[in-house]
Amino acid sequence: MPNDAIETLIEQVNAGSAGAQDRLFAAAYAELRKLARSRLRDGGRNTVMDTTVLVHESYLRFLGSGRLRPDNRRAFFAYASQVMRSVIIDAVRERQAQRRGGDLTRVTLDTLTADGTPAGEDEVLDVHEALEALAAAEPRLAKVVEMRYFGGYSEAEIAEALQVTDRTVRRDWDKARLLLGVLLERQ
Repeated sequence: MPNDAIETLIEQVNAGSAGAQDRLFAAAYAELRKLARSRLRDGGRNTVMDTTVLVHESYLRFLGSGRLRPDNRRAFFAYASQVMRSVIIDAVRERQAQRRGGDLTRVTLDTLTADGTPAGEDEVLDVHEALEALAAAEPRLAKVVEMRYFGGYSEAEIAEALQVTDRTVRRDWDKARLLLGVLLERQ
């Protein structure tokens, strides 16, 4: 779908046009799936959900948030990346809470049980916590990490969304990785 059509739909959603949210979701669906697929690629960082579930859960959050605030396509997909991050973090936390007990019968943990625990979930939560600390000190660096790690954006896409150069994004990414490394070591 052309960029202008998505921006027109965003304007309609913000104006309160009936059915505009559904039309926007339908128009952006392929790109949202691409964004989710890049985030969940090969199940590497998340074993809780698949691409379709992530896109649909994100859409439900869009609906629950009321009016859409982004003015354009770039801001909409940056917002979508944040929503997807939130959905993933909540799903990981819920799954870990269930593993810790919940209504489950308690069993003795042995190495076979521990080997079945997805390590990627702990990584997602650790990165999320470190990213929150980074956002307090360096908001743009945190945004670059969020868009790249949680959103699967390329350097060029991040540069366009943040209205900076590709080179600035590369520098920010390098600096953010160093700072996150320090923050993750402290955890």
